[in-house]
Amino acid sequence: MVPKNPEAARFTIRKAVRADADAAWEIRRAAVMSECASAYPLDQLEQWTGGTASRAFADAVEERFLVATVDEHVAGTGMIDFETGKIDAIFVHPVYMKRGIGAAMMLHLETLARSHGLQELKLDSTLNAAPFYRALGFEGDEIAQYHSPRGLTMDCVPMTKRLHG
Repeated sequence: MVPKNPEAARFTIRKAVRADADAAWEIRRAAVMSECASAYPLDQLEQWTGGTASRAFADAVEERFLVATVDEHVAGTGMIDFETGKIDAIFVHPVYMKRGIGAAMMLHLETLARSHGLQELKLDSTLNAAPFYRALGFEGDEIAQYHSPRGLTMDCVPMTKRLHG
């Protein structure tokens, strides 16, 4: 359910709970289908986002995800692995895009990384999202192959950001 005026909505970031898994799955699908269509073939996007949230996905949401909420509606997701510094699952529902939710999630994850003593962040960007991450201080231009947990191989841009102080 989407609020009547999402432009005016404020958001908060919180630890995800298992009940957020279906919303996180839908946000991922909606964001990918909306934003990646110009960078990847449709059949590849369908393979990446098709189906329903698995038990393994729900486990990951419960264990590692953060969510951005607007009026109790999950609007965006993100996660970080504190052992590797890898950021993943940065998705914002298209209805809420361009409102600072993705950038705020990244800043929140960076703050958490610093508090855990990490010196560097890493991520694999979709081709279309690399400019967003560069604007947040990430570096990387080479195209590499991403191998998804679902067995899909697709182009990505591995990126890093050094954390200072």
